[in-house]
Amino acid sequence: MDDLTSRVFTRLDARLNYTGPEPVALALSGGGDSMALLDLAAAWAKARGRRLLALTVDHNLNPDSAAWTRFAAEAARAAGADWRGLLWTQARGGPGVPARARAARHALLAEAARDAGARVILTGHTADDVAEGEWMRAGGATLGRLRDWSASPVWPQGRGLMLLRPVLEERRETLRDHLRTRGLSWLEDPANGDLRYGRGRARSALAKAAGGGVDAVASAQARAAPPLGAPPQALRAHPHPRPFPPRGGRGSFDLSWAGVLPLSRDPSASALAAVLLCAGGGATPPRGERLAALQARLAGGEDFTAVLCGARIEASGALVRAMREPGEWRRRPVAPLDLTPGVAAVWDGRFEIVTDRPGLRVEAAAGRLTQLSGRDRAALCALPPAARAAAPVLIDSNGRARLAWRAADVRALGLRRLALASAVFTGETTQEDGLFQTLHGETPPSDLFSDEDC
Repeated sequence: MDDLTSRVFTRLDARLNYTGPEPVALALSGGGDSMALLDLAAAWAKARGRRLLALTVDHNLNPDSAAWTRFAAEAARAAGADWRGLLWTQARGGPGVPARARAARHALLAEAARDAGARVILTGHTADDVAEGEWMRAGGATLGRLRDWSASPVWPQGRGLMLLRPVLEERRETLRDHLRTRGLSWLEDPANGDLRYGRGRARSALAKAAGGGVDAVASAQARAAPPLGAPPQALRAHPHPRPFPPRGGRGSFDLSWAGVLPLSRDPSASALAAVLLCAGGGATPPRGERLAALQARLAGGEDFTAVLCGARIEASGALVRAMREPGEWRRRPVAPLDLTPGVAAVWDGRFEIVTDRPGLRVEAAAGRLTQLSGRDRAALCALPPAARAAAPVLIDSNGRARLAWRAADVRALGLRRLALASAVFTGETTQEDGLFQTLHGETPPSDLFSDEDC
């Protein structure tokens, strides 16, 4: 086993299970980085007895894209991996094409991975990508920093999914040397050198730097997010990173089944943004002056109520809680969601709901609380009023309303989403195993919505 293969095996072993029926997904474009990763990951999967599923997205932006997809399919099958092609049907020209294509790619990959039962997607990002990102950020781009292990950036398609970048510390040319040694070919996308786009300008600038960009890459790696080096461990059943109150005190995770998340008085800006995003169910985190002002109010010990990013913060003494702001629905209405029996659906970005009963739709409890039974209203008594109004209710074909937990399996998504984000803040290492565990607080206490109360 050569040095590159040994390094990649070590990184894969640190995060992934050795056994299990679920496949490991891999994003395969056909370019040199992803082709090298395919070869290395296929060898690992064979040695560890895991299935590998290669996913190729045709962005429909190049006349040769269909041929590229065929190339990727043949390469995946030759490597012993399963393969699935995905097509972006909404491709179009105009400004922001790279960003739109990236968002569409992540969404398609996430949906396909979840459909296959995978919880981890491998991507072929390299140290050169880190350097290019740093160059682009220096010019004002708002790209996030690449990490070896991070949550899927799309929501809700990427819920519970992690991205693993096992060649993030490798140079692009190192991977191509591996392919040459193995007698394997790859594709070159001309868009990577297109100076109309930031990525192309970054590559051109770094290529002209001293040492062909070696110094620039080393400098970028030093500034970028450090790799997580803690010993591997499963995702904790009771995650309590420092920005959030410990379990058992006021503001614990006991109400997270209803979308209420606790917060301390001194969160970092990134931690505060994550809580707001998880409580509000949105996909775009808050930034800038409004986030900084909210952080300052928390640190100052002020008692207040504020709304940001679709979330409501209620601070009173040591108790600080974040929840969905139902008043936001007047500005951005959430359409009722029709449920298909046996199919998981995500409502308001906050709850995953599955029912076996036909003819049900999901709406907010706001305006319907008086229609609920006494038992339903009693079950909501522990929640702040705003959280009661933002709770999901099921409406049957006769217009009767009941809390969603009465007639469906309901899982709150905010807690796991927050736990995975928190692992990044704290440097906690998580593994694939933990992504399948049920976290305490994702579902209500077993006796709160018992069958005998229906």
